[in-house]
Amino acid sequence: MSIAVVTDSTASLPLELRSEHGITVVPLHVVVDSQERVDDDSINDWVVDALHRKADISTSRPAPISFLRAYEAAAKGGAQAIVSVHLSSDLSGTVDSARSAALESPVPVHVIDSRTIGMGVGFAAVAASRDAAAGRDVDDVVERLERRLGGSSARWLVHSLDRLRRGGRIGGAAALLGSALAVKPVLHVHDGQVAPLERVRTAGKAIARLQELTVQDSRSLPDWADGVDIAVQHIEADDRAQGLARALSDAVSTRVETTRLSATVASHVGLGTIGVAVLPHIRD
Repeated sequence: MSIAVVTDSTASLPLELRSEHGITVVPLHVVVDSQERVDDDSINDWVVDALHRKADISTSRPAPISFLRAYEAAAKGGAQAIVSVHLSSDLSGTVDSARSAALESPVPVHVIDSRTIGMGVGFAAVAASRDAAAGRDVDDVVERLERRLGGSSARWLVHSLDRLRRGGRIGGAAALLGSALAVKPVLHVHDGQVAPLERVRTAGKAIARLQELTVQDSRSLPDWADGVDIAVQHIEADDRAQGLARALSDAVSTRVETTRLSATVASHVGLGTIGVAVLPHIRD
């Protein structure tokens, strides 16, 4: 069976991975001062400038027709089934749009609510594509994908909760509002929502804590797992992100992806954010 894989732009997948694995990305939309653009690599600097200016920024999910066009194109290209994996439904209505479109798709679509965001979603899409290329049937691809996502983690150092608060994506992290300005909140995605993990006094200590927790993840795997995919994600924090990636690569002896966050995610977490996504491999 030929299986196509679709995701959305919040997965922050680098172009080379999208191209290598034939993954279709359906973009969300970003609005800055009433000007709307689709979320792709070309608007990153535009959003960074808007964040520096403290401009009014909002985002919106793709319309169902955008997903339907992607599903129709996949079917026309020979796909007999589609796996469509997206950011947490508690953070966006993107999954709902995908599910609506799936009802009209010319081939069956398995819509997966990842319960996470960023490269956790991106790695999941890559894993699904690899499993499909290995000849697994769609039910096996979906089962393995859901198992990986259940063992995944996503943690973030943000310098301010203001953007998350404005966008309504703050979840349990609202408990940190009003904390001392010197405190750097370390957040994680828990049960599909942004939640507080720890409060650290400095950004340096927060990054060290991200490293420590990621190393723990890589060494405390479920019985079915064998190794992990790791990505360091950031917005306007390239030096620190590259340093963290090198430290993690040395500590766990694996390649670590470094990628810029998509414009949609960046607009909600703010400048200087660094995140780490971990997705376990499945032992074959």
